[in-house]
Amino acid sequence: MNAAVKPESFETSGFGFQDERKLRDDMRKELPADTFQAQSWRVIWFLPLQLVIWGGIATILLAGLPWYANLGLALLVGHTIGSQALLAHEVLHGALGMSKRWQNFFGWLGFGPLIVPPEFWRKWHNVVHHGNTNMGDVDPDSFGTLRRYRVDPKQQKFTKLAPGSGTWYSYLFLTYSFTMHAQLVLWFQAKRRKLFKGFDRKKAIRQTYLCVAAWAVLAILSGPLAVFTVLIPFMVANALGQGYILTNHFLRPQTVSNNPLDNSMSLRSNPILDRLHYRFSHHVEHHFFPKMSSNKAPRVREWLEQHHGDRYMAMPHSTAIKYLYTTPRVYKSATELVDPIRPERVFDLMPLQSRYSATTFHQAG
Repeated sequence: MNAAVKPESFETSGFGFQDERKLRDDMRKELPADTFQAQSWRVIWFLPLQLVIWGGIATILLAGLPWYANLGLALLVGHTIGSQALLAHEVLHGALGMSKRWQNFFGWLGFGPLIVPPEFWRKWHNVVHHGNTNMGDVDPDSFGTLRRYRVDPKQQKFTKLAPGSGTWYSYLFLTYSFTMHAQLVLWFQAKRRKLFKGFDRKKAIRQTYLCVAAWAVLAILSGPLAVFTVLIPFMVANALGQGYILTNHFLRPQTVSNNPLDNSMSLRSNPILDRLHYRFSHHVEHHFFPKMSSNKAPRVREWLEQHHGDRYMAMPHSTAIKYLYTTPRVYKSATELVDPIRPERVFDLMPLQSRYSATTFHQAG
C-alpha cells in the first residue's frame, strides 16, 4: 500500500523498546527445542485442501445444483483457497522444511490463485516487510506517514478505498485488496525501491500473467457459473487473508526498531477457525520466529503473556475488524493515526495498548 518514497523520520522518534534480540534469545532458551524445528509432516494438509477446492468447482460445474447450493460451495471453495494461502505462507518461510523447489511448488498452490508468484512473495513479504515492519514509509504493507501524502497530495484519494475512510466502497476493500496490493508492489515498488534490488521482476510479471490466464480459462469454461467458480471464491479468499493481515499491524504504533512486541498485534479468534486458518492469529509470535511452524505458536504466546503481559496485545478478531473500520490509516506520529483528507480526524493508538494487553485480558477473565 505504501508508495515508493524516500525513507525519512517523521514527527516523533518512534515507539517501543529495542529488546527484540534479547526476547528471542530468552524464548529460545526457555521453550522446548522442538518449538523451532521444521514440521514437514504438515504439508499433508495440502491434499484435503486441494480436494475441497477442485471437488467444489467440479460439483458447481457438473451437478446442476440450484443457485443457493452453488453459493454455499463457492463460499467453501473461497474459504479453502484462503486457508491454503495461509499454509503456503508458512511453507515459503521455511517452517515446513523442504527444498526451495518444493517450497515453490506448494507456494504456487497457495498463492497462485491470488495472483502472487511464490518467489515474488518471498522477496516482498519475507525480506522487505519482515525486515522493515511498521517502520516509517519503508514497510510496503503500510499506508505510511502523513509526510508521504504531503509530498504527493494525489495519493490521498487512495485512502478513500481503505477501511476507516467511511466511504461505502471501503467495505469492499477486503474482497480484492490482497491481490491489488500485490500488483501495486510488483509493478511500482519493486521497480523503484532499492530494497527489491536483485529481484527478477520481469519474470514475476510473466508468472502473474499465467495466473490471470488460468483464472480466465476457468471463467470461460464456466460460462455464467463463473460467478460461483471464479468471482466469489476469489473475493472470499482475499477477504479471509486481509481480515488477518490488515489487523496485524494497522492498529499498532510505528517503532524505533523492528520489535514484534511493539509493532505487531495478535488476535483472539474462534478456536475452530484458528485451526482451520493455521493459527495466523498468532502474528506477534510469527514475527519473532518466521520459520516457526504455526502449531507451535501457542507456546510462544503463553511465554509472552506470562513474561510481558503488559506489552503483548491480542485483540478479539471481531473487535479488531471494528477498529479497522472506525480509525484512519495514515500515521501522523508514531502513535497517532490521521485521515490525510480530514486532518482534524486523529486517533491515539496508545489506549488500545492497556485495554487489550494480555494482562488486562486475563484480569478480566
